[in-house]
Amino acid sequence: MSPSSELLPSTLAQVAPRLDAHAETLARTAFVNANEAIIVTDRDNAIVAVNPAFSELTGLGLNDVKSRSLETFSQLDLDAPGAPISKALQRRDRSKSQVRYRGHDGELYPGMLSIRRVRDAAGAVDHHVIVLSDLSAIPAHARHLNREVYFDALTGLPNLQLLTQLIEESIQHAEAQQRSLTLCALDIDHFKGINDRLGPQVGDALLAAFAQRVSHLLVGDDVLARTGGDEFVLLLHHDVDEAFFETLLAAIRQPLMIDKEGVHLSVSLGVTRYPSDHVQGDVLLRHANQAMYRAKQRGRDTFHFFDADQDRQIQVRHEQRQRFVEALAHGELCLYYQPQVNMASGEVIGVEALIRWQHPVKGLLSPACFLPIIEATPLEVDLGEWVMEQALRQLSAWQRRGMALPLSVNISPAHLLTHDFCPRLAALLKRYPEVPPSLLKLEVLESAAMHDVKLALARMTCCRALGVRFAIDDFGTGFSSLTHLRQLPVELIKIDQSFVRDMLSDADDMAIVESVIYMAKRFGRAMLAEGVESVAHAEALLALGCELAQGYGIARPMPADALCDWMAGWPSSTAWQALAGRD
Repeated sequence: MSPSSELLPSTLAQVAPRLDAHAETLARTAFVNANEAIIVTDRDNAIVAVNPAFSELTGLGLNDVKSRSLETFSQLDLDAPGAPISKALQRRDRSKSQVRYRGHDGELYPGMLSIRRVRDAAGAVDHHVIVLSDLSAIPAHARHLNREVYFDALTGLPNLQLLTQLIEESIQHAEAQQRSLTLCALDIDHFKGINDRLGPQVGDALLAAFAQRVSHLLVGDDVLARTGGDEFVLLLHHDVDEAFFETLLAAIRQPLMIDKEGVHLSVSLGVTRYPSDHVQGDVLLRHANQAMYRAKQRGRDTFHFFDADQDRQIQVRHEQRQRFVEALAHGELCLYYQPQVNMASGEVIGVEALIRWQHPVKGLLSPACFLPIIEATPLEVDLGEWVMEQALRQLSAWQRRGMALPLSVNISPAHLLTHDFCPRLAALLKRYPEVPPSLLKLEVLESAAMHDVKLALARMTCCRALGVRFAIDDFGTGFSSLTHLRQLPVELIKIDQSFVRDMLSDADDMAIVESVIYMAKRFGRAMLAEGVESVAHAEALLALGCELAQGYGIARPMPADALCDWMAGWPSSTAWQALAGRD
């Protein structure tokens, strides 16, 4: 038996008196074979046992340090070298501090000292179990740089630069030992508001107290790092379950006393595990941060585990969006135009602009292939601006040919409700002074108008003052309040094609179409039916009193250069002739 482990049986009996013989053998084996340096001190902080890893790290055997203090081989990593470790660490049963330990060559290297105070059955301090973690994996040329390079000045915790190296080293260790590694990104919820309210000085005190509280919850060679602002990272070298994170969140919720005032904090916590998440260190950290942002989206004060499948979907979606940005910049998008007609008179009353993507590989793509990709992103606004400008450019071209044809464009809710929508539209109209603003009609989804009626009404009223007109698109799908519908400054109500398409075979859809037509008439609004695919649809709509329509039964969307030929041939078309001869 090695000298370092002679005291081990009695020590183990004190640490865990209920260990059976087999467990005690395992504990002895773990003590002797552990990669981390382990030191046991008595109640007075005198060293009574060290393991072989300690000797390998420091070059000191048990005889060199027995009955001596921790200062024999280390000192607190503070601005005042030589501060007594024993006194500084007697305040709590668990503590963790950065130290500088003396290596084989006599030089001081960075380390982390984790101390667990063990009490006897009566509650009195019996001894201490200490783990010394080597932080000297810093490249040799950087070992003599100031500690500020690797440690956070406010909290004394490892910073991002040191954390990155520790993660890589921990991954190597986990692979060698076939063990797991858990990385957690923590972000204090609403900290900016707290800092603004209490002031930066109190904010700094809060961050320091927060760091101290979380550090006390760690064991062994676990690491807490501060990566910036109110962002922290936990590097855990042992298996943890959901109960650990629940306990962590509950502990953080307890008030922190700052200047005799209790301040309540909570965190959003993102978790990923290696080797389940088998990636390099920097990617592992990014995944933990992604999970943390998901926790924020879920309402904060909670934790979220990284999902590799979800991450792949996010990456694919990101690549698709980047490709769409390129398409917008390189002129791959274009507008097609679908005619709108009066089925009673045969007059072409306008056209609707419909976006298409002329993909160099996939060919002509419909909106359903790419609009979901950019939904709820700033690209919705970018696309809307592009569509409005292209529409005005086309109206200008038609004006030069003597054709004054109203043109409708679809506006997304995000675009309409932006704070500068009206000024940007006004500036756009000024660039095309030859186009009467009344020829531009903006189609707004019913759901968009109902999302924020007050704001939508303000935007639409401002645009109406510019001379631009509005239509409600897909009416019947958003459960609008009739009061709100009456308030909105719209000239046209478009009946959603999903109802029109099946009205001939579905009594419920027919009833909805009849109701929409009735409401439009009562409110004095014109109505237009989308999705008119046959003469039978047209005849049924005319019988109900709806004269305006668009759909494949009249014309499919077409490029601008094909529209003039279509308009010339419309009066003699089969569809119009069938309607004209219906009597």
